[in-house]
Amino acid sequence: MLYLLLFAATLVQLAYYLFIYRKLFSYREGEDGEAPMQPVSVIVAARNEAGNLESYLPAILTQDYPDFEVIVVNDRSYDGTAELLKELKEQYPGLRVVDIPENDKYRQGKKFALTMGVKAAAHELLLFTDADCRPLSPFWIKNMQRGYAHAGTEIVLGASPYEKRKGLLNAFIRYETFYTAINYLSFALAGMPYMGVGRNLSYKKSLFFKQKGFASHLHLRSGDDDLFVNRAADSGNTRIAFSRESQTVSKAELTWGDYIRQKRRHQSVGKYYRGKHKFFLSLHACAAILFYACLFTLSGIAWDPVFLGVAAGSKWLVQYIVFRPVMKRMKAGDLWLFLPFLDLLYHIYILIMNLTPTSPENVQWK
Repeated sequence: MLYLLLFAATLVQLAYYLFIYRKLFSYREGEDGEAPMQPVSVIVAARNEAGNLESYLPAILTQDYPDFEVIVVNDRSYDGTAELLKELKEQYPGLRVVDIPENDKYRQGKKFALTMGVKAAAHELLLFTDADCRPLSPFWIKNMQRGYAHAGTEIVLGASPYEKRKGLLNAFIRYETFYTAINYLSFALAGMPYMGVGRNLSYKKSLFFKQKGFASHLHLRSGDDDLFVNRAADSGNTRIAFSRESQTVSKAELTWGDYIRQKRRHQSVGKYYRGKHKFFLSLHACAAILFYACLFTLSGIAWDPVFLGVAAGSKWLVQYIVFRPVMKRMKAGDLWLFLPFLDLLYHIYILIMNLTPTSPENVQWK
């Protein structure tokens, strides 16, 4: 029975690698042609982010793009953010600031701040990132808006890896970020977009208001990026941007505790995804967990080196072939030698996070 389960789990994973993830493996930027360079509004919601804004905002304000504005929504900050933005406005005329004052009626978190930014935006194309992110290229805006070359596009999903540091935690964060990206970008290419990341996401202002903003999940503190995309995206209106020049990068958390708190906030809204998305994501995760459980159990009680070698070897070989080029494009190419270990650790983490869920009503933005 365990051999049959291992065989089935291996086949399911191979099917995902060959029919879903291979789409990102073989994806080539610019397949839809060049888009006319339309005006873009870049929106950054910030709460007590003076240090990050000072470090990273100039890389956005100096983008090589003919017509764009940068809107920073200062959400009740008390760390000198307002003073810093005032100074930056004198240097960069394209910077606009929306201030949200301290007031009980404004305590609605990031979704409210982003809504204020969208309402203030002068342009139809919106591009979102976070205060602790920087573009990897001065052509970030150009490469993200290229997704609108295809008629009918209303959403462009981008990637946002983390910077490399020493240690197991950083390696795991970069692998988990890569795995999340290969999931949502590959599913989008397969015609089933289900999420995006607010560190690098674009959509049209008209789409935001057609969806009534975040109204369908305003009672949840999280989900300004993935739940919005989950509700608004479909196979016809969503494209991806995956060139190195279209990506943003962030600094990863430095402690396991901070990282777990961050991921609980992000993953707390997964149960609100559409049913078909939850099914396909859960099927692959369950197959991987079952694969490792059967592999280690059989290794201990019924050693059959040929069968176990074929099952493990086929999974890891195909996974390596499909994953490695994508990992290199997401600043995680150095991790490929540790792929089996990181993949095992990742699925243990997935299992634990799902067995100890957090209510999205209980998480905080800042």
